[in-house]
Amino acid sequence: MAAWSERLAGVRGVLLDISGVLHDSGEGGGVPIPGSVEALARLKRSQLKVRFCTNESQKSRGDLVGLLRHMGFDISEDEVTAPAPATCLILKERGLRPHLLIHDGIRSEFAQIDTSNPNCVVIADAGESFSYQNMNKAFQVLMELDNPVLISLGKGRYYKETSGLMLDVGAYTKALEYACGIKAEVVGKPAPGYFQSALQEMGVESHEAIMIGDDIVGDVGGAQRCGMRALQVRTGKFRCRGRDRLGIEPGAEGAHPTPVCSPTSQPNGPGLPWTPSPASPWRPHGCCGDCI
Repeated sequence: MAAWSERLAGVRGVLLDISGVLHDSGEGGGVPIPGSVEALARLKRSQLKVRFCTNESQKSRGDLVGLLRHMGFDISEDEVTAPAPATCLILKERGLRPHLLIHDGIRSEFAQIDTSNPNCVVIADAGESFSYQNMNKAFQVLMELDNPVLISLGKGRYYKETSGLMLDVGAYTKALEYACGIKAEVVGKPAPGYFQSALQEMGVESHEAIMIGDDIVGDVGGAQRCGMRALQVRTGKFRCRGRDRLGIEPGAEGAHPTPVCSPTSQPNGPGLPWTPSPASPWRPHGCCGDCI
């Protein structure tokens, strides 16, 4: 296996997932993942460019940043690529008027969007609002359209909160796709355009960037398909024994193997270019055979 200096040669920018990498969401706003505040601070003191790339769709970008800053993270709104603002730009550009199946926490993001006489459906992680009545209404709107458009804010299968694993928007998007015989447009990871917009904001090319996330499909697979390198953390939704790999093998695409990171320290191990502390949750770690 290539040395870390070889794996990460030429990296100028880092894209960070938020949920499962910086913190676990949950009651009271959730909790920071041990070591993540310090790891981000060290990363920002390096010469690397840093941007956050999230599929968060239960909190507005402003609320999310406020929560993270309260936890001690050095982060600002203009550093975050989030699906709700990106979706609003698409709606305006294409003259789309959405029926919104979303969480109340991001409804403010769509305040300037015309929702009269809907000609599309926007679905996000609506949480408790994923009732039969609300899902059926979205289905009815789509079935009444000559050219139905379904926009999904991300397409994750599940995520981790402090109380355990939670079903994500992807399962509900799949249900509407199946019922209506259509394919959703994804605004969020792993859509290539979403990664490209984050890279453009950061001012680096795909081969100069690395993605750090807990989702083997959305973070690792999506980044690899864009020509980026990727790190999978062993926090958040990460599961051993390859149960959530879905055919994506770290390092299978491109010349740069994708290491698996652990919050466990490895004092004598090779370091990342930003030299994480032993407590860093993104420190490289020799994973068990079942994980790779």
